[in-house]
Amino acid sequence: MFFTIPTLLTWARIVAIPLIVGVFYLPWEAPTRNLLATVMFIVCALTDWLDGYLARRLNQSSSFGAFLDPVADKFLVCAALLVLVELGRVHALIALVIIGREIAISALREWMAQIGASRSVAVHMLGKLKTTVQMIAIPFLLYDGELFGLLPTRIWGTLLILVACVLTIWSMVYYLQKALPEIRAKAR
Repeated sequence: MFFTIPTLLTWARIVAIPLIVGVFYLPWEAPTRNLLATVMFIVCALTDWLDGYLARRLNQSSSFGAFLDPVADKFLVCAALLVLVELGRVHALIALVIIGREIAISALREWMAQIGASRSVAVHMLGKLKTTVQMIAIPFLLYDGELFGLLPTRIWGTLLILVACVLTIWSMVYYLQKALPEIRAKAR
């Protein structure tokens, strides 16, 4: 369970997080650091898809993997957002909304599992859409240049991170609404 191929990919994603952050402390030119961090982030994001695919394909799904995978994703996104705030590419309020939502929904899911109502806050398409948009926005913001001489990534990344922020709030409200009946029932 701890050392299956999918779980090793998830562990690799966690190990890569300080490396991505560390890139910005190297004494290289900014475009080189930006490119390296972007490539590393994209590879990590792709391993998120790959570890889930392999877990299903190789029949190596486990409760530990189901726990570790979203934790790795949250660490990756939070670390990238903090770097982007430090670099002045994302407003701190946007990072606070996204990170705060991750903490709140994780706590909500844990609590709902404790009261036997985890199905009411199962992952929904709105949450998946939020994750997809932010996983596209973050590399654009990390790259911070013109892609193929045509696409200004900071502008597109900023627009997409704003969309991700709206989806973040929307999905949080959705999950809270789904949990509210269970919370009310248990409060009686």
